[in-house]
Amino acid sequence: MLLERQSLALLEKALRELEAGFELPMLSHDYPYEEMEKVLLTVAQRMRDNYPYFHPLYAGQMLKPPHPLARAAYMLAMWINPNNHALDGGRASSAMEKEVVRDLAAMFGWGAHLGHLTGGGTMANLEALWVSGQLQPGKFVVASEFAHYTHQRISGVLQLPFRKVAGNARGEMDLVALELLLEEGKVGTVVVTLGATGTGAIDPLADVLQLQKRYGFRIHVDAAYGGYFGLADNLTPEARRHFDHISQADSIVIDPHKHGLQPYGCGCVLFKDPAVSKFYLHDSPYTYYSSSDIHLGEISLECSRPGAAAVGLWATHQLLPPVKGGVFAADMSACRNAALALYERLKADSRFITFLEPQLDIVIWALPGQSTSEMSAAANRYFHEAEDRHLYLSLFKYPAKYLANWGIDVPVDSEYLTCLRSCLMKPEHGDWLEMIWGKMLGGVTTT
Repeated sequence: MLLERQSLALLEKALRELEAGFELPMLSHDYPYEEMEKVLLTVAQRMRDNYPYFHPLYAGQMLKPPHPLARAAYMLAMWINPNNHALDGGRASSAMEKEVVRDLAAMFGWGAHLGHLTGGGTMANLEALWVSGQLQPGKFVVASEFAHYTHQRISGVLQLPFRKVAGNARGEMDLVALELLLEEGKVGTVVVTLGATGTGAIDPLADVLQLQKRYGFRIHVDAAYGGYFGLADNLTPEARRHFDHISQADSIVIDPHKHGLQPYGCGCVLFKDPAVSKFYLHDSPYTYYSSSDIHLGEISLECSRPGAAAVGLWATHQLLPPVKGGVFAADMSACRNAALALYERLKADSRFITFLEPQLDIVIWALPGQSTSEMSAAANRYFHEAEDRHLYLSLFKYPAKYLANWGIDVPVDSEYLTCLRSCLMKPEHGDWLEMIWGKMLGGVTTT
């Protein structure tokens, strides 16, 4: 079967268990089920107009199917539809959220912390930079040219000045360029990306921490995509060095809806110093009245938030704890192994051009041509041809100015080189590599 269905039987059992916990009069459910069936089947037909994100032959954007347990637990919670803003709206799910946030903080080496789930990485990064702005008012937020574009947009929303830091040919933040900015004395926060969404590149966190000692700025780690790779056992020594320093950051963002096997949207923001809760203080007398325990809405910029997201993540953590040496950690290592295996095949074949060894599970490569614009056109054609063969890739624009660093000697007649890109983020990708490779070779000229 193409789509997993066995979890539906588990969900039915869980619904009966949930229902048994409420000693209330029965309800009649007089819904137009026949009409509902027609609409739902129409929805199913409309949903066919999607790429098969759940399948290993989808190796394009960073779309990972939720674990069946996460999906079932999320749906189970929807019969209650808890709101994790105030404890009155989501008592059990709020407790679950606090527990999973504690798990994620522990994964990064933190005991004491402040944090909560968010609708995704964008909101999580906004909260981190908002707190930074409260602590360093009027000072610059700086991030690499390869960092996610939302940091600049968020800084604009928060009315914080923003500067881009030059990167290098590997897609990492350039430390020399960073220090030149720091010497001006106007930088309040440096965004360090551990797992750039374009290439998976790792910014040099350990070295930025050394600069922090001299210049006194905050460090925010955007690990929305790459954060879980700290559990993997096959990082390069340099990548491991930077991941091992993540506990020294001031704030961290991670997205469980990327590698954490969760449905959208489920992000998380974490602060090392719980005292930053003072910036969230507000009063809501009609909301925060039922308990002296902390309400999650008291430490969040968002108000209503789906308790179902916390329930899905909590269930997943019970089955697959995010700890080193566990099954979940092994799956992270498997994703990187698949990327390395594909990279080695590409590197050994003259029909492809490689220049960035994968740091995580993202692989980019180019096709030969007489100029950067010709190479880009070839990549665009290949992208569409691969889809015709039911292999789903994505594209990435790599700054053409860096090609000479890799010995790629072609006329540069465009600002960017369009490359092909794969996110091998499903643990099954290693088992499907032969089929993926076969479909890839179906779109190139034999040597």
